[in-house]
Amino acid sequence: MNVEADMQTVVKDTLVLVLAGGQGSRLDGLTEMRAKPVLEFGSHCRIIDFPLSNCVNSGLNQIAVLTQYKSQCLIRHLMQHWGRLNSNVGGCFDVLPASQQNDQSWYQGTADACFQNIAYIKAKAPKYVMILSGDHVYQMDYRKLLATHVNNNADMTVSCIEVPTKNAAKQLGVLSAARDGRITAFAEKPDSPHALIDAPDYCLASMGNYVVNADVLYALLENDAQIADSAHDFGKNVIPSIIQQHRVFAHRFRDASGDQIPYWRDVGTLDSYWRAHLDILNNRDMLNFTDPDWPIWGSAFSNSPVEITNSSDLGKCDIEQVLIGSGCRLDSCSVKQSVLSTNCKIDPCAVLERCVLLPDVAVGFGAKLANVIIDKGVNVPAEFVVNDKDIANQQGFTVTPKGIVLITQKVLDAVIDAQQEDVMPTHVLKLCGDEWLTVGASESETEHDTRRLKGSERDRELVDRRESKTETSRINQANATANEKVRARHTASQR
Repeated sequence: MNVEADMQTVVKDTLVLVLAGGQGSRLDGLTEMRAKPVLEFGSHCRIIDFPLSNCVNSGLNQIAVLTQYKSQCLIRHLMQHWGRLNSNVGGCFDVLPASQQNDQSWYQGTADACFQNIAYIKAKAPKYVMILSGDHVYQMDYRKLLATHVNNNADMTVSCIEVPTKNAAKQLGVLSAARDGRITAFAEKPDSPHALIDAPDYCLASMGNYVVNADVLYALLENDAQIADSAHDFGKNVIPSIIQQHRVFAHRFRDASGDQIPYWRDVGTLDSYWRAHLDILNNRDMLNFTDPDWPIWGSAFSNSPVEITNSSDLGKCDIEQVLIGSGCRLDSCSVKQSVLSTNCKIDPCAVLERCVLLPDVAVGFGAKLANVIIDKGVNVPAEFVVNDKDIANQQGFTVTPKGIVLITQKVLDAVIDAQQEDVMPTHVLKLCGDEWLTVGASESETEHDTRRLKGSERDRELVDRRESKTETSRINQANATANEKVRARHTASQR
């Protein structure tokens, strides 16, 4: 086959399955209420928008997304922002929630996810099936992967990339290939990855993207489903078991020139998620959201413009290497080496360095944050400080091995509660019969300070009001006081 001439036919004969059912447990609180593929990334998109954009840019428009873990938010995003494929480009875009088609259990692995939707695949009658991971960040022309598959007359082709062996160990599937590209060995997340001969510090890691002839796929899935002790996973079971009997080839992911290793990152940990955001700022040539030739079709979470203001008495905004999403409002603050998703609000005198803010985050007056990921909708109070990993760890925040701090509203509230308890007065009024006594002090202080108060309505109401104050009112008062102190210090320093 002349692949160049017939690529349109190959693309037309290809059905894409995007696996988007993963939990992403290593992302801690970020995926507590949502699936990993729908997690916000950058200033305007979600992780799953990368493989879907790659499909559209490659001309592939027969797509089905397989969902499972806490998929409501993901399904809503897919239907609102990708359902247009059905009408705009004459394609077919389907969302396939886990529905226990062939079993009473949920998807057991990547192969099982495909097997439980085998009736759907057969109904589409494709010649080739492309299976993609829905939770990696990269820009790739899938037509090159298809060309490798067809040129090699392969039964299955695995897309791979050269990565440092230390990064692949216990994290990624690793393969070995002969000179002609045929895979000779495959190990899922090995302790000691097999290194490349010409680059001993690197290995070939699977990207979790495959092309399989449809008839071969049906047989592989049906056979694997009968194996009781199988994990029903492509990397763990299917690929290692077929490389001797089938023509399984590797496709090395390279840039257009074929000389450079393109950008690809598995954002499955907090460290890699944070690092990938900073890569956007520092490596635009490798990962470029604004590339007109290969755009990432993200979501317009907000149609509001960015607003940057400078309060006359608090100085100007200091912004350096920042990606700012629509609807953000920044006022007399300092933000450096950070990514702000849509609708974030940064109050005056706040200082942010190397921070990743998900949508709808509010940072209060004078807060100081460094090396943090802030979950969606978090309200950081005035003068709150997180710039020391050891202190943050003691406070109860999640701190990664590389020192990145995750701030969620749940943990932040607990930290604030603890701080409030630390400053509560030790002398309190307690009703003893018909008298109010000051308790909680030392004996000498009690002798000096104890006042006996008759149980009048006025005194009872005073104590009732003190005890009935809500946590919200105390925090608001503390924030207001903090704001006044910061403003006073700043005004004094300007004189």
